[in-house]
Amino acid sequence: FLISHSLLHGRDSLTFKPELILFFSCSFHRIYHHHSLLTSSRPQYLKQLEDYLRRQLMFLDLMKEKNPDLRFQPFREVFEYFIEDFKIYKPLLASIKNAYEFNLQEKIRTLEPLKLKLITLREEYIQKILAIRCEEKHEVKKLNEDKLNLMKVIRKKNEEVISLEVARLRKSLTEEYVQYRNESDARKVLLADLNELRYQQDELSLLHPTEIWKEDQVKLKMALKMARRDLTQAQMEMTLLRANFGDVVPRKIFEQLEKNHNVLLEEMEMLKHFSEGLRKDYNTLHQQHRDTVKERDQLILEVQELRRSHTPRPNWSKCPEVVAGGMDRWQTLIRGKNSDQLVDVLLEEIGERWLRDQEVFPGLGQSDEVPVYLRHDSAVKNKNLSKKEVVDIIKDIWKTRGEEEECQENLPEYFLRYIKEHYEETSAMEWTYSIYETIRIFRCNEVMRQFYDILTRKVIKNPFPTLFPRKVVSWHREQKSMGISICSSLASLLLVYFPFDS
Repeated sequence: FLISHSLLHGRDSLTFKPELILFFSCSFHRIYHHHSLLTSSRPQYLKQLEDYLRRQLMFLDLMKEKNPDLRFQPFREVFEYFIEDFKIYKPLLASIKNAYEFNLQEKIRTLEPLKLKLITLREEYIQKILAIRCEEKHEVKKLNEDKLNLMKVIRKKNEEVISLEVARLRKSLTEEYVQYRNESDARKVLLADLNELRYQQDELSLLHPTEIWKEDQVKLKMALKMARRDLTQAQMEMTLLRANFGDVVPRKIFEQLEKNHNVLLEEMEMLKHFSEGLRKDYNTLHQQHRDTVKERDQLILEVQELRRSHTPRPNWSKCPEVVAGGMDRWQTLIRGKNSDQLVDVLLEEIGERWLRDQEVFPGLGQSDEVPVYLRHDSAVKNKNLSKKEVVDIIKDIWKTRGEEEECQENLPEYFLRYIKEHYEETSAMEWTYSIYETIRIFRCNEVMRQFYDILTRKVIKNPFPTLFPRKVVSWHREQKSMGISICSSLASLLLVYFPFDS
């Protein structure tokens, strides 16, 4: 209080008056007395608040809650209970509480970006740590694989080293065993020789015990020395002979080898002559082969040229499958016909199907290029005429045209006039179109082909179907009116129109 008073009123205002000192002493005494009462006897309400706070904190400890807001909540509740009970100090305590909470909220608000930044950094570092762990995991996995591979290599090397060492030891053991066997056998042989010499010495001592010592020792030494010298000289001569005549063959073996050599020379000469003959035959055959290859290449080129320039032969065996009537009718159609005629037969079959399927014919128009008997704009109905009907109509046309002596019309105009006279004029175009399409398709029939060629002016008008029938009819009338037999003068008429070439 003194410090706050000095700060508010200045250092000079702080004067130690007796009344002020008495007031402070009484106040301090009251505060001390109140504190002593509180410490000596605690109120029941304080105990309840402390018990409540302790229970809440223990509960949070049991829940293992680390959130500071939740741990601060019991203190807040205790403080609110405390404020509610002190009615007089409630506004002051509430303002203090609000000020502290406002300050805390401001601090929290200022720290919120840092918290978000910390969260972001935490996530980034967690991702980095996970990436590093993943990389380390891959590296560890790779290192483990390398370790396993190296362990396998080491194990394999160890096995190879062990196998080599075992093989070397086995080989060494085998050599040692062989050496041991040889030494053992030599030792046994030496022991046997020693025993034999001992037995011989014992036998000699038993047979001539006194004569052995009668020999002159000097003489024996001289004999031994001479024997050793002769042995050395013999060994030197043997070595010299081996050096000089080691590669010399005995005469018997030499003669046998020479004989075999001569036989082989004769066989080689025969094989040389045979090889020369084979070489000549080979050269001849090789030349023939080259000539044959050239001829073959030339023939291949000619065949390729022929294949390129010639049309392949049609496979007529496929036609009975599509021709109406099957194989029997096809055999009837192709009898005595060449390939060109067979093509016409197939075209007729295709055209016949087309005619049956065609209900109307499109009109060709009224232009001058269109024949007079086909000039029509709209579609024309198909009459579906048979070949026999068309042939009968054509024959009747030739017959009526031959009977008309003064007919000067060309065949297309006469054909149209004939159709209009013999059939209804409204359906004349239907008849002309149907007849025209029929004779256009069925070209194998001679009557239809001639009529079509003359009608389309592909050939000059034949005098036989026009002039000759007309003269025959007029001649027939004259002969009949005169009562002369037809057969007697028919030859003269034929000679007039068909004279023989001289």
